[in-house]
Amino acid sequence: MGRTTHITQVATIAIHVTDQQKAVEFYVGELGFEVRRDAPFGEGRWIEVAPPGATTTVALVLKGIPAGIRLTTRDADADHAELGTRGVDTDAEVLRMGPSAPPMFTVRDPDGNTLILVEGS
Repeated sequence: MGRTTHITQVATIAIHVTDQQKAVEFYVGELGFEVRRDAPFGEGRWIEVAPPGATTTVALVLKGIPAGIRLTTRDADADHAELGTRGVDTDAEVLRMGPSAPPMFTVRDPDGNTLILVEGS
């Protein structure tokens, strides 16, 4: 049980929404969250919201973008290799989407839930 990874935090929980603007209006206007990130992404935007002072954010993503929990890791390559040697269900390779995107890969737990490990600080 004493195995370790380079995972440092639960960073973002991505949920599917049908209308990103309506979702932002609800989370910000009704729940009092603040917008932490809003950037072009695919056919829509990558929008993260969170309660003031919270570390973990909620990403409001359109269908086609994987929902699930995103964890921050200090070393995606090392965690991918280590988890693979343990027989954990991971992607075949670490994904590198371009020079500005961090390395990432997906892990599936025994129930099929997805955890996306994203390299960051």
